[in-house]
Amino acid sequence: MKNWLKISLLLSFLIFSIAGMAQKQRFPKPEFGNGYTQPSPITPEPRILALEYFDVVILLVVISLASWLAIRKRSRKYLLWLSMFTLLYFGFYRDGCICAIGSIQNVALTIFDPGYAISISTLLFFLIPLVFTLYFGRTFCAAACPLGAVQDLLIVKPISLPEWLRKTLGLLPYLYLTLAILFAATGTDFIICRYDPFVGIFRMDAEFHMVVLGAAFLLMGMFVARPYCRFLCPYGVLLNWMSRFSKYHLAITPAACIQCKLCSDSCPFDAINFPTDEKQAKKTTWGVNRFLIYAILIPVWILIGGFAGSMSHTWLSKANPTVYLAELLITHPEVNNDQKNLDVQAFLGSGKSMEMLVKEATVIREKFHTGGWIAGGFMGLMIGLTLLGQVVYRKNADYQPFKGDCFSCGRCIPYCPVKSEILGNTGK
Repeated sequence: MKNWLKISLLLSFLIFSIAGMAQKQRFPKPEFGNGYTQPSPITPEPRILALEYFDVVILLVVISLASWLAIRKRSRKYLLWLSMFTLLYFGFYRDGCICAIGSIQNVALTIFDPGYAISISTLLFFLIPLVFTLYFGRTFCAAACPLGAVQDLLIVKPISLPEWLRKTLGLLPYLYLTLAILFAATGTDFIICRYDPFVGIFRMDAEFHMVVLGAAFLLMGMFVARPYCRFLCPYGVLLNWMSRFSKYHLAITPAACIQCKLCSDSCPFDAINFPTDEKQAKKTTWGVNRFLIYAILIPVWILIGGFAGSMSHTWLSKANPTVYLAELLITHPEVNNDQKNLDVQAFLGSGKSMEMLVKEATVIREKFHTGGWIAGGFMGLMIGLTLLGQVVYRKNADYQPFKGDCFSCGRCIPYCPVKSEILGNTGK
């Protein structure tokens, strides 16, 4: 009871602290002449407040059921049925929006732009899965995420990737997360939503290149299980961190492991740690020198990453509409006479001077320079820690899921022949 009280207090504090920083956002609808027609929005129409909170209640119910089914009931079958409901409701019915993954951008923009207001429902979609993951592991990924559900249902014949390839591809979510926060914090774009490979499938409407991207992920996912979740999802980075400290977590066996090895090939995500080979354990002293070298090189990686990120700020900032327009008007002044260029004509009709536009673009570019240092330094840190992790010795006595990578999907449970009358073993 005390634990749930702590969760409630933490959730309330985060909600009101972030919401208190935000103010109401007002963007007047632009007016165009020459018969211009306002295009259809790429995001679903806003819902009334009651329905937004209803979505939050559905999320709470689904993730609570997923946690109970994974840890107490230990049922892969019911987790599968629950994920199908999630796919139908949050995926096809709600058009994949709002989702916890995309909410990263709303939170980032709220923190860095006091003129942007995040809705309470969006904030809850961001926080609830993180809080549950801190206590119960990645049960959100197991059955409460529509992006994970659509991939999980199409796994046909998964293959195991080499460890070096998994580690290398595992850096991509960190890069995606840093870019998403950088672009959102500068008010440039919400790239997670723009390049979501499955939203076009959920809405049955997308540009051709996004249809191709979504189909490619689904086809790849038939053999490389959950490729987006494992090698691209930015929210998965946060869930991975939280899950490592989860108090309760899905366990392969409800009682003592008898090391029958039947579960060894059950996980298509390579998230099961095998018992340590004693012969290998005796050879761990060779890694001490490499550990010290990699640890010393971490600050170097941070500096290299920060420098690379700052040097790329000019190129990255061109994605911002204001910066792009300023450069376009400076380098190609003839576009002032292009009546078909709506961005240029909207600027000319706004009454804003060229000096004001250049000043705004300069401020945004400076933000990219600072953000590039931070984002690059973060990536350097992640590269250094990944290399360091290759020489860190971890001793495992039994077959156990690695908490960070385990999606709590329950695929390994049916393979374990150990039975227990108390199926509520939490596998702490």
